[in-house]
Amino acid sequence: MDKNQKVENLEEFKASFSYGKRSDLNFKFLKDLSSEEVGSFFSDLFGKIGETLNDGNINRLVNQVIEWQTSVYSKPGRYLYADVPFSPLQKPLSQSRLALLTSSGHFVAGDDPNPLGVENMTQTEAELRISEFLRAVPQLSEVPIDTPEDSLRVRHGGYDISGAVKDPNVNFPITRLREMQSNGMIGDLFPIAFSFVGACSQLQLTKRSGPAWVKKFKSLGIEGMILVPV
Repeated sequence: MDKNQKVENLEEFKASFSYGKRSDLNFKFLKDLSSEEVGSFFSDLFGKIGETLNDGNINRLVNQVIEWQTSVYSKPGRYLYADVPFSPLQKPLSQSRLALLTSSGHFVAGDDPNPLGVENMTQTEAELRISEFLRAVPQLSEVPIDTPEDSLRVRHGGYDISGAVKDPNVNFPITRLREMQSNGMIGDLFPIAFSFVGACSQLQLTKRSGPAWVKKFKSLGIEGMILVPV
């Protein structure tokens, strides 16, 4: 090792997975673990890798990551609200007109919202500019529900989009909702679904954009929204 090379400590190592030199949004939860928890995570992971070498069962590795993600992301976040509005549906789901709204960052090919004024922004650039997204006004994209899955696009600097690229229904379940409509579980599915990048200015979202969107949805005759937060 070069004697002038700075030795990385544990805090720097675990932070490096969250928009750092090892950026991997599947593992950005590591920065929120204590030193002891990071040690437990890797100790358990290496133990399960050894077991997997013996029997090839990779599910234990998947479950290991999911369990640790869940343990971190289920903790209270920065935004806590003492009360929330509750508006019960006036009719059963089978008789209601519903629409889909997600914070997954989906849009239709050819209708790119060009976030931050950038055309054809890549996912990598979105991740690199996450701090700018978190100060930006959210942009609502409209997606016709009959859009073929191969015409859907997704970009979001706050999570690993690989699963959503492989199967949009992971967090933009248009196909599943059309199936629910066809079997009568939903009375009517609004022909347009809506999506935005949830990594945005929360003040703008709660004080301005969100209320304006609600007025728009009501004016369109939508009776309930199916919300998919990311």
